[in-house]
Amino acid sequence: MSRVVVVTSGKGGVGKTTTSASFSTGLALKGYKVAVIDFDVGLRNLDLIMGCERRVVYDFVNVVQGEATLQQALIKDKRVDNLYILAASQTRDKDALTQEGVERVIEELKEAGFDYIVCDSPAGIEKGAQLALYFADEALIVTNPEVSSVRDSDRILGILQAKSKRAESGEGPIVEHLVLTRYNPARVETGEMLSVEDVIDLLSVNLLGAIPESEDVLNASNAGSPVIMEEKSQAAQAYKDIVDRFLGEEIEHRFLTAEKKGLFQKLFGK
Repeated sequence: MSRVVVVTSGKGGVGKTTTSASFSTGLALKGYKVAVIDFDVGLRNLDLIMGCERRVVYDFVNVVQGEATLQQALIKDKRVDNLYILAASQTRDKDALTQEGVERVIEELKEAGFDYIVCDSPAGIEKGAQLALYFADEALIVTNPEVSSVRDSDRILGILQAKSKRAESGEGPIVEHLVLTRYNPARVETGEMLSVEDVIDLLSVNLLGAIPESEDVLNASNAGSPVIMEEKSQAAQAYKDIVDRFLGEEIEHRFLTAEKKGLFQKLFGK
C-alpha cells in the first residue's frame, strides 16, 4: 500500500529539500519504489540536489495541467534503482497547482506501484505548502534548533492537524516525525542552540533523528548528490538511521552529545 510522506517545516532554509533527497534515496536503497515530488513551483532545487537538472524536460505543473504524462515527466535516478524525481517548474506561478491536479498525480503514482511518494514542501504556509501536505499519511517536520524555526514548525503542525484530507474526512491523524537538522551538541552546551529535549518539549513530536551540523551537506548538494550517498559522512549516517527508524527499526540515537576532548585537544585546541 502506497504511503504519502510530506517533508515540511514552515520556515525556509532549514533543510527540507536536503532531507527529501536523502530520505527518498534511503528508502529506495532499502528496495522500495519511491517518487519524490518538488512542490516549490518557481524556485525548484530538488533536481539540483538529485543531480538531474539537465534531464528535466517536463515538470510537475506540465502533468497537473495535462500538458505531459506522468511517464514523460518522471526522471529515473541514475544511481539508485526504484527512485524517481518529479521536478517543479521554474517558470510557472504557484497557482498553477490545483488540488484536483495534485490528487490525480498522486493517484497515478499509487496505481503505478510506488511504495512511497515523498512531497518536498516549499517554505511558508501558502497554497504550495498546503497542497504538499494535504494528501499526506505521514509528515517529517524539519526544524533547526532555534526558536524561530521551532515556532514556524509548530504552526505547520496545526495545519497538518486541521487542514489535511485526513483531518477533513475524519480519518486517523497524519503520523508526525521530528527531524532536527544542523545540530551541534557543543553549541547546545554553550547555550547557542536549543537542545533536542527543548525542541521535543516545544513541539511534542517524536524525534526521528538529528542531523549533525556538517559541511558535507553543502558539499554534497553542490555536487548534485544526496548527502546520504557520502559513506563516511556523519550526516549520511544520521539520515540512514532516520530511514531505518521510519521503517520501524529500533536504533539508538547518535550525534546528540558533544565529543569529549582528549588531553592533546585541550592543550592545542584541535
